[in-house]
Amino acid sequence: MTEVVAEQLPGVSVCALSGPNLAREIALGKPATSVVASHDLDAAERARDLLMSDHFRCYTNEDVIGVEMGGALKNIIAIGAGMADGLNAGDNAKAAFLTRGIAEIARLGVAVGADPLTFAGLTGLGDMVATCASRFSRNHFVGEELAKGRSIGDIQTGMNQIAEGILTTRAARELGRRVGVEMPITDQIYSVLFEAKPALEAISALMGREATHELAALRSLLATRTVVEPISN
Repeated sequence: MTEVVAEQLPGVSVCALSGPNLAREIALGKPATSVVASHDLDAAERARDLLMSDHFRCYTNEDVIGVEMGGALKNIIAIGAGMADGLNAGDNAKAAFLTRGIAEIARLGVAVGADPLTFAGLTGLGDMVATCASRFSRNHFVGEELAKGRSIGDIQTGMNQIAEGILTTRAARELGRRVGVEMPITDQIYSVLFEAKPALEAISALMGREATHELAALRSLLATRTVVEPISN
């Protein structure tokens, strides 16, 4: 969205805000943190200072792409986490899924110009933990319902809010294919959402993948560092 705003308001410094920010908890005055990103660090610092309070702490970052990508892509992983919980897959499985989810998000982010370290911060790991664990998470709810065998159409009909991860899954899958990034988790979530694949089969497909080095794909991307413009065109 920073690209859209910048196109409409040329010359204006644009910031992106992202983090583990469940709106209901913030409205109740519970402690929360977030990150403000801008190519103009002075603008990010001004926004940070305006938002800071006794209950809301902000950090700054210049990696706008990484902050926006992390905030969007974690919703895909949250759907999968909901599926795992719905199938009672266990804490080990969920922890592994979140860890590999961060790796997948980082790969796609790096391919379009993000700093991989951003995904270890509030917009990546932080936001993912909140969205994948909270009972208030819409995307986690969708995953749980998919695990029960409900169709995505039926689930959406019964919701009065938007689960962003549904459409994000489609967009991320298309972007990953365009920039040549392997995204097995996104592919499986896509199959469950749009091809009626049973959730248990999706988990089995991920578990049955060929063994590899934990950091192989990310290291390869960092070594070549070929940057492709994100979805704006």
